Amino acid sequence: MARNSILGVFAKSPIKPLEKHIKLVVKCSNQLIPFFTACYQQNWSEAAKVRRKLSKLEQDADTLKRQLRLELPGGLFMPVDRADLLELLTQQDKIANRAKDIAGRILGRKLEIPASLQEQFSAYLARCIEATEKAAEAINELDDLLETGFRGREVVLVEKMINQLDAIEDDTDSMQIILRKDLLALERDLNPVDVMFLYQIIDWVGDLADLAERVGARLEILLARK
Repeated sequence: MARNSILGVFAKSPIKPLEKHIKLVVKCSNQLIPFFTACYQQNWSEAAKVRRKLSKLEQDADTLKRQLRLELPGGLFMPVDRADLLELLTQQDKIANRAKDIAGRILGRKLEIPASLQEQFSAYLARCIEATEKAAEAINELDDLLETGFRGREVVLVEKMINQLDAIEDDTDSMQIILRKDLLALERDLNPVDVMFLYQIIDWVGDLADLAERVGARLEILLARK
């Protein structure tokens, strides 16, 4: 009986669900690209269709998050600290939540990105989403990290990914500053309430990269404890 209990703990490794969760999170964030494409065209019915798909992915991620929290073992045989994994999961989930917030706010107000900013905004959005993809890439190395006992080339590889993630997030900060400056130049020609929400959307898109960087930071803490 004792042997079966120990095997049961090992059988419920949290790593695969954690990797599955961040894959859903990245899919959710990626829906913002076709979403904004539809918004640029003022095709609000298509934007609503994409938002529904995005929301479904966010709900699936939320369900998996709750399941993982409930089933995550807390025994002595956990390969990594339970609190660290839960914090990783929380940061991952915030990315999906923010993507849903962005789509909801834009669609709810039928908020238009000024035509002169659309190309710039799209590049900014793509770079922020790239940060989420890089975070997922790092999380997907957790299995190999466990196999190597958090030693050797695998650790160097993950640390390199985390550094790349930091560089991407720095890029998005610079892009955000320029985008806000260019929006400022257009303020007098736009609805003041829309301007307020546009600044919020710029900030929220930047949150995707910020939260992805936090995932990397939590993974770095996990590495440091080994």
